[in-house]
Amino acid sequence: MNKDAKSHGHTCDNTEMDVSVIVVSWNASRCLRECLQSLTEGPFQHTLEVIVVDNASTDGSAEMVAADFPQVRLIRNDRNLGFAKANNVGIGQSTGRYVCLINSDVHVLPNCLDRLVEYLDAHSLVGLAGPKILNADRSLQSSCRRFPSLWNNFCESVGLFRMFPRTSFFSTEHMLCFPHDRIVDADVLVGCFWMIRREALESVGLLDEDFFIYAEDLDWCRRCWNAGWRVSFFPEAQAIHYRAASSANDPARFAIEQQRAVLHYWDKYHSWAGRFGIRGILFSRYFVRYLLSVISHRVRVVSADNEKRLLLSRACMEALLSSDSVRKV
Repeated sequence: MNKDAKSHGHTCDNTEMDVSVIVVSWNASRCLRECLQSLTEGPFQHTLEVIVVDNASTDGSAEMVAADFPQVRLIRNDRNLGFAKANNVGIGQSTGRYVCLINSDVHVLPNCLDRLVEYLDAHSLVGLAGPKILNADRSLQSSCRRFPSLWNNFCESVGLFRMFPRTSFFSTEHMLCFPHDRIVDADVLVGCFWMIRREALESVGLLDEDFFIYAEDLDWCRRCWNAGWRVSFFPEAQAIHYRAASSANDPARFAIEQQRAVLHYWDKYHSWAGRFGIRGILFSRYFVRYLLSVISHRVRVVSADNEKRLLLSRACMEALLSSDSVRKV
């Protein structure tokens, strides 16, 4: 077991489960409770184990799990290991032939896990699958992505995707033109809810722990495709994603972490020209946002959103100009 983790609750024996669900949590007690209720109230047609990996929360999350969900395996990390490493800790303790990684702010709707298992059982070339993701009001939340490129990042930065909303050529990484109404193979499925078969996990390997949080979905899906496994969107299974259960605690820090993760992905898979290009696009994007926020402030259009945008844009620009960021180009 990872030296930073302590395990509590039911211990895993050698019996193989159908599904091992791993939920990483950091200071998201309210959302975590709802997530676990949706996972433990069933009924399920397949055998299921639930593992919570707590990243040293200070809001009583771990204590809540231990007291109210004794059937859940609880692993307490002594410090915040980040999303990727904490999931790897959970994966190391799992026994399922399918491993399901679910964010703590996800509510799993009835039959979702069973339908994903049945789909993967019937499609042996699919290594990783994900359900249709809904917002709290049950509207669609886009979860299919294209691999990032300089072009689709440029389209996002200059707003071409807004000028031509129904043209895939000008779209961003988000497949907003796709109505998410049918089964389709996607480059990337957003990492709030994945189910991966054990054989694919063993061939692809664990999550890259250099991604502290964010962009591990880009990396893992790319590695699945590179290893010959399909990544499939399966809308007959559904879940609700409330978003930002942990990131809302410190938006500036998480904005910088997201940027660092994106840059690490580009450093890992792209040439120096691509790495230089993405940094230029990101800096231009945040500079324009910062400038617009300053102008709004000067003309006394003051709002909480404007202040937040000003803070986040400045923080991200400073991070891009830092020595660590520049040195990697």
